[in-house]
Amino acid sequence: MARTLLASDSATAWHNTDAEAALSTLTSSSTGLSSQEAESRLKVYGPNQLQQEQARSWYRRFFDQFNNILIFILIIAAVASAMLGHHLDAAAILGVVVIIALIGFIQEGKAEQAIQSIRNMLSPQATVLRNGKRTVVDAETIVPGDIVLVESGDRVPADLRLIEVKRFCTDEAALTGESIPVDKKTDTVSANADLAERSSIAYASTIVVQGTAKGLVVATGTQTEIGKISELVRGVEQLKTPLLRQLDRAGSMLALFILGAAALTAAVGSIFHNQPIDEMFMAAVGLAVAAIPEGLPAIVTISLALGVQRMAKRKAIIRRLPAVETLGSISTIFSDKTGTLTRNEMTATAIWLSDAHYAVDGIGFNPVGNIRQIDSDLKSQTHPITTDDHPALSHFLKAAALCNDAELAHNGESHHIVGDPTEGALIIAAAKAGLEIQALRQSHPRLDAIPFESEHKYMATVNEIVGEHKILVKGAPDRLLEMSNYTLSQEGRSPIDRRLWEARIEELSSQGLRVLAVAEMSAPDSQPLDHEHIQKELTFLGIIGLLDPPREEVINAVKECLYAGIRPVMITGDHASTALSIAKQLGFSQTKRVVTGREIESMTDAQLEEIIPEVDVFARASPEHKLRLVKAMQARGGVCAMTGDGVNDGPALKRADVGVAMGIQGTEAAKDASEMVLADDNFATIVNAIAEGRKVYDNIRKTITFILPTNGAQGLAIMLAVLAGTNLPITPLQALWVNMVVATTLGLALAFEESEHDLMRRQPRDPKAALLDMFLLWRVLFVSLLLLIGVFSIFSWLLAQGESIELARTAAVNMLVVGSAAYLINSRFLINSTLSFQGIFSSRMVWLAIAAIMLLQLAFTYVPFMQTIFTSEGLQLHHWLAILLASITIYGLVEVEKAVWRHVR
Repeated sequence: MARTLLASDSATAWHNTDAEAALSTLTSSSTGLSSQEAESRLKVYGPNQLQQEQARSWYRRFFDQFNNILIFILIIAAVASAMLGHHLDAAAILGVVVIIALIGFIQEGKAEQAIQSIRNMLSPQATVLRNGKRTVVDAETIVPGDIVLVESGDRVPADLRLIEVKRFCTDEAALTGESIPVDKKTDTVSANADLAERSSIAYASTIVVQGTAKGLVVATGTQTEIGKISELVRGVEQLKTPLLRQLDRAGSMLALFILGAAALTAAVGSIFHNQPIDEMFMAAVGLAVAAIPEGLPAIVTISLALGVQRMAKRKAIIRRLPAVETLGSISTIFSDKTGTLTRNEMTATAIWLSDAHYAVDGIGFNPVGNIRQIDSDLKSQTHPITTDDHPALSHFLKAAALCNDAELAHNGESHHIVGDPTEGALIIAAAKAGLEIQALRQSHPRLDAIPFESEHKYMATVNEIVGEHKILVKGAPDRLLEMSNYTLSQEGRSPIDRRLWEARIEELSSQGLRVLAVAEMSAPDSQPLDHEHIQKELTFLGIIGLLDPPREEVINAVKECLYAGIRPVMITGDHASTALSIAKQLGFSQTKRVVTGREIESMTDAQLEEIIPEVDVFARASPEHKLRLVKAMQARGGVCAMTGDGVNDGPALKRADVGVAMGIQGTEAAKDASEMVLADDNFATIVNAIAEGRKVYDNIRKTITFILPTNGAQGLAIMLAVLAGTNLPITPLQALWVNMVVATTLGLALAFEESEHDLMRRQPRDPKAALLDMFLLWRVLFVSLLLLIGVFSIFSWLLAQGESIELARTAAVNMLVVGSAAYLINSRFLINSTLSFQGIFSSRMVWLAIAAIMLLQLAFTYVPFMQTIFTSEGLQLHHWLAILLASITIYGLVEVEKAVWRHVR
């Protein structure tokens, strides 16, 4: 029965079906389904989600690890070694290649899983009618027959047969190719209408550009139009980032250099020292495999993946991996105020009518508190009042509650707002005055509405009030003052005194309050509500001051930004005085200047670029202004993060170096345009993410600076031995062993390193700076030479004492590994000293890695079958003491070099 119903539903021409008939077909009503019925249908229709492109198969992911020029060189070396009869060497080379590939294979699988889990965290939500009430549910749980409510900025969660629309337009470019928004209506269209002409349907995955609508879900998941288009099915996000591409280029250059050095070395040994060609070839192979940092790409990927996972745990969800690198370069954070810098728990604290002033008690969304009248001196407050004795106040609060889409919901003693928090504050204020919101709305039904749009700065509704149709308007006070000719007092309606109201607005704004105004007028008979109806004849009822307390953690985050050389800049639609007051509480504003949206509009791009370094607060700014601000800052060389939550924020989010969308209040359009989503809508989370981004990049530099000297020392040791015509201190097979154990133990430790204490006291990183700058190149060369001297010293000392070459090589290998372990401690801090208990012993991962590699080296030195494979011999205690002394010397010399750098920089 259920499966037959599903098949018939998918074949129905819903655009040609009357709304009432569609409701009947799906056994639904305009008040939606019950929770039990929705749950039952979910079992029949399945979750509302598209088929995701399957991730790469395990074998494809494994073989992709070999797509690297350095790995190609090793494979060729292994094949050539086998052809020359060096089967053990060939097997060892291939073994190391497979082990390195396995590391990348396992880690890439974890990274893909992490990104998929992050996608799940971003599962969109939708507002539906269940049990006759508005409720927010995961979009995956929507079923045919549900009634869905959508508004500007939302992503349509399923295919909807529209029942009610108010100036409703959607962007269907991704589905139909239409380049402009499409107006939607409830009227049926021809059954043969093309997809782009089915105006009575809102399609899943399209973006609501304007207006509001109520729609009946007629298709979900793969049954939707978007589900039928395989081109829109997205796969796993690519893991390749600019940093990894830079490493690929560096790898290619390194490969050419290594091949040239190996060929030159083999030629010199063969021509000038008369060494056998096959031996010189194996020496060249040994140099190549010694100098190639096989494990470096896998370790860098691990560092990035760990950073993404750590950020997700701290509520910063990275949607695109390159953002991890960019975060370390952020020099300016443009941040919205409401909900990001503040708690987004708007609370009405002051109401000002024409001839009365009131204070409202209580904070948050709990409708408990009193309203008190303030005496004319604006200081003393009377005892709590009731609206029965203050009809003007009652009328004002009723208008504010009716011209409002928010609803108060509660779960036990916990209360929350469904809808916009600012509108919710008005509902709470009305509830504190004793008004029953649901009863009020039932007795004064809404007949028409103009939803709030940022370009108009107001919302308007038509309600039936005592047999008369009234237009109620709520919005920005300066906008409503422009539209009002009258005000309402105890004597009745009278001409408005705009200067008086502007002074009152300024008074509330100077206290850090967001101010809204409410106005009304009689509605023209039998005419649809339009903007032109309400431009000049409104009666101004009063203003209400709303407090959105700053987040306590943001104050510390702002301080951290300033220490880190990052400029926090507030962008808000609030009054300039309100914005400046909040900015001062947060420690944001370093100047007394606030620039308004109108000033931005009057400036040329050059003028905006000139003033932007000096202004920390932009008030009365719209989403459209954000794009100009980002461009202006980038024109001055700044690297910007921009927060946003609305559909109009999309261009600015895309243009910003790191677009940051709100995970709670943000629209799906904003999330799609962003690189990062805040799961808690908190400014402090952005700062945490920047700190994490700096740490990831810092650890990658440390890892590269650590690994390359080990390879450099091995390659130089083999090259110098051949050029000098002496015995090799390390065989190719032993070089492979060192590369493998260093990469899989010591190399991984730095990926887990904690931030250095001064990381957020440094200036932002220049994004154009080379990964391997002159400092790091010097450090690599310096440490390579130190390790080289250590290896040759131990090797030559033992040969001079008459020890076997096998013992001398065993000591040389251990010298290289133990010296690298000592240098690992140096590498915890690139410049800062590690000469302290904290610097040496505080990293658990470093000492676990050192312990692991020492166990491996003991096996290399003493276990019989390892001695057979690598031609190693057991060392005596005094040999180990000499190695330890040389390693400590290397550690000390690097610390001296760091001290010199600290002095000269």
